[in-house]
Amino acid sequence: MGGFQTEGPNTFGWAELSARGLDKALPFYRDVFGWSAKTQDTDGQPYTEFQVDGQSLAGAQEMNTMAPAEMPSYWMVYFQVDDVDQTYRKATDAGGQEMMAPQDYPGGRFAIIRDPQGAFFGLFKSTRA
Repeated sequence: MGGFQTEGPNTFGWAELSARGLDKALPFYRDVFGWSAKTQDTDGQPYTEFQVDGQSLAGAQEMNTMAPAEMPSYWMVYFQVDDVDQTYRKATDAGGQEMMAPQDYPGGRFAIIRDPQGAFFGLFKSTRA
């Protein structure tokens, strides 16, 4: 996660595509939106950043093989926050459900929550400048 971000905490920060057969999905986003794809190795896994004019605006990765076969490819939205752990606790205290507890990733810290209506979203704080 990183690249394009809106200003300030509690705002849209990143979107990430998890796809089955990512190599087949990349041309679609190039053709529809003009996004180029920059792929690099992140912790032994390929990670793609969608870019426009060299500016990263979203990410993409191959769906985890542990995901159920009937689960379709999906987009996840992440909101940037000042404190992932504090916002996570606030969300779960308000009725959100833990999907992935706060944890570190190479560029910061993140968590994933399901709201009371069933929608998934992520929280993150980047340590990258």
